[in-house]
This record gives sequence, C-alpha cells and structure tokens, in this order.
Amino acid sequence: MIIKSIWLRRIHKWVGLFIGIQFLLWAISGTAMALLDMEEVAGGDRAEQSTPSLRATPVAWPRVQQALAGEAVAEVSLQPSPWGQNLLVTNANGQARLFNAATGLPVQIGDREARLVAASAHPQRAAVTRVALLTELTLAVREHELPIWQVDFRDDRLSSYYVSGTTGAVLERRNDTWRWWDFFWMLHNMDYADRSSFNHPLIISVGIAMAWLAVTGFWLLFRTMWRHDLRWAASAQRIRSERARP
Repeated sequence: MIIKSIWLRRIHKWVGLFIGIQFLLWAISGTAMALLDMEEVAGGDRAEQSTPSLRATPVAWPRVQQALAGEAVAEVSLQPSPWGQNLLVTNANGQARLFNAATGLPVQIGDREARLVAASAHPQRAAVTRVALLTELTLAVREHELPIWQVDFRDDRLSSYYVSGTTGAVLERRNDTWRWWDFFWMLHNMDYADRSSFNHPLIISVGIAMAWLAVTGFWLLFRTMWRHDLRWAASAQRIRSERARP
C-alpha cells in the first residue's frame, strides 16, 4: 500500500501540473476576452447605409420567373446594394439567387461588386488593398459557405470584410481585435483546429483528468496529511490531560 501511495502521489503531481497549466491558460484567456472591446471584436463602427429607391418595371418579375425555370420559390426579399436594390429569391431547397429588382436580370457578385459592397459598408471608407475569392473556408468565415470574397482594407485595424458571392451581403467584418479574441477563444475552449467545439476529445479528457485529480487528491489528503494531524492532535490532548492531573 505504501508503494501504491508513492506512485499515486507521483502521478497526481504530474497530472496536477498539467491541469494547473491549463487552469492558468483558462484564467489568462478568459481575462483577455473580458478586457477586449466587444464592439471592436464585432467589427467596430458601422457605416450608415442609404436605401436606394426601388424602380420596379413590369418586366422584372416575369424575367425572374423565366430565369428560375419553374423552381418552387420559398422566399423573396428585397436587398439594398451600392448599385440599387436586388431581389433575393430562395427556392425550396434553400438555394438563393440574386436578381436586379428593376430589370429582373441575374446579378453576379464578382470582385468589382464585392469591392463596392465592402467599401460602402466601411465606416471610414478606407482604401481597399486586396480583393480575393476564397478557395476554402478560413477561420474568419468558418460558419459560412462558399463562394465568399475577402476584401482587405488599409486602416488602423487591418480590417477584412467578407462578402457572400451568392447574396452580396457582408457576412463578417474581421480586424486585429477579433483576431486576438479568436486566439484567446482557442486557448479557452482548447479546440486548436476549428475553435468552435466544446465537445472534442481533448477537453473531455481534461475534464476526466480533473475529476480524477480531485478524487485522488481527497484520498491522499485523508490518507497522509489528516492522519498525521489527528495523531498530533491526539498527542497534544494526551499531554494536556497529563498536565491537568493533580
């Protein structure tokens, strides 16, 4: 039993060191996320968007129907853009297509359109440094679907706006504050790949290790420290009793 206790204390010590480091990372990352400005994390100030007037024509919707070729329409919404208003048509399968609300012609979101959308959404109207079509999802847009345009700006935040290649909407507005927040979020949830899951094997393993550490810690506490403390207390009580005798 003594040998088992020695080995248990050694394992407890090293597991405790690992858990202690993780607790330190949780404390640092949680504090950092709390200190960061959430408005900046969300992208900062937003530009005021003016809604252009709708210039509907009798041929708009018939052209949209012709382009849909009989597809069942689930939803139609009006979407403003720098070049006018558009009709966002979603079919029964959830696929969305964009049409010019005045002419009914399909609208393709290319690099020029993505640049216009992002530039109009930037509150400082900063200069655009790069427009690129993503070939795969990055951490900044991990919750969205391709096609997506990335538009980078020359501003003090090093902002990047992400524009949907389907709807022309600004999906995300990322900057250096968000990048720091996302880094600390990765440390906090221990998802070093996607930074989105709280149910991955690593954090489950750490949770089990914490439970094991608590159970073995209580066992070692009762087996070692308290036993000696009780022995000392009994000895002190015996000495007091002897001194109290006449």
